[in-house]
Amino acid sequence: MRRNQVTAGRAVSALQVLVVALFCATAQAQTFPSKPIRVIVPSVAGGGTDITARMIAPKMSEFLGQQVVVENRAGAAMIIGSEAVARAAADGHTLLMGISTMTINPFVHKKLPYDTVRDFAPISQIVSLPNVLVVHPSLPARTVREFVVMAKARPGSLAYGSAGVGSSLHLSMVLFESMTGIQLSHVPYKGSAPAVLDMIAGQTVAMTGTMLTVIPYIRNGRMRALGLTSLARSSVAPDVPTIAESGVPGYESVQWYGLLAPGNTPREVITKIHDAAARATRDPAARKRFQDDGAEPLGGTPEQFAGVIRDDMAKWEKVVRAAGIKPE
Repeated sequence: MRRNQVTAGRAVSALQVLVVALFCATAQAQTFPSKPIRVIVPSVAGGGTDITARMIAPKMSEFLGQQVVVENRAGAAMIIGSEAVARAAADGHTLLMGISTMTINPFVHKKLPYDTVRDFAPISQIVSLPNVLVVHPSLPARTVREFVVMAKARPGSLAYGSAGVGSSLHLSMVLFESMTGIQLSHVPYKGSAPAVLDMIAGQTVAMTGTMLTVIPYIRNGRMRALGLTSLARSSVAPDVPTIAESGVPGYESVQWYGLLAPGNTPREVITKIHDAAARATRDPAARKRFQDDGAEPLGGTPEQFAGVIRDDMAKWEKVVRAAGIKPE
């Protein structure tokens, strides 16, 4: 009898704990947001991640009734800023503007201070956009084929910049190298913005850059676009062919930016943030700006975003292993 009473007592206690936890989560969701919200950008200002965050922050502030502040925390292949969010309180007041690089990092770094799947709660994929293979105007190559021929004639002599080892921009070029049989020299930077600036200055001669960051320089002639990394052409640059149609069939490397919260953030809070982010993404002014810069505004659901992350991790794990990139 006593054992049954103890077991019953434990069950009641467990139920009470569950009820209290559910009550607290509900109360937290009802009062959210109770203070300004920080959106951590894990890269330097001026890159596509930063531009995307600052594009939707004002409207999110309006819809949520609290200021949404964008904060740059660059370094260590975007790991420093990502870790800050993974370790933050799971109350929705600290968010991450994530980038597709986070689906690559688990395979190029030996030990991450967080688990990419467990420690982040997907909220919404804000935009999807192709990268663009661009070269410095001083380079004679005017097509993808000409660039490949030049690279094969000078193995390892053509330098390209990226946002860092293991970044989406880096892996786009790794995939390009493996599918064309060329060898380039990689120069990693702490973010895409400094990589762009050094290429304009002629310190490197090529890179794959996001449409958001390189389209202004393509238009003013400071960069030459050779090919898009998507399977379809862009309405923003209809004359630029895809790499796939330029002699590298099947090549594709699409980048995305999206909002994530710390893992275990209450579903009700995630829903509130998603609704505000989706509305901000659909705002006519923001939508036009995204489309003008070659990005496709999405505002997808948490479940859709989780699926994108899962699929990308499977893809990039294969690319990293095939290229023989050793975890650092």
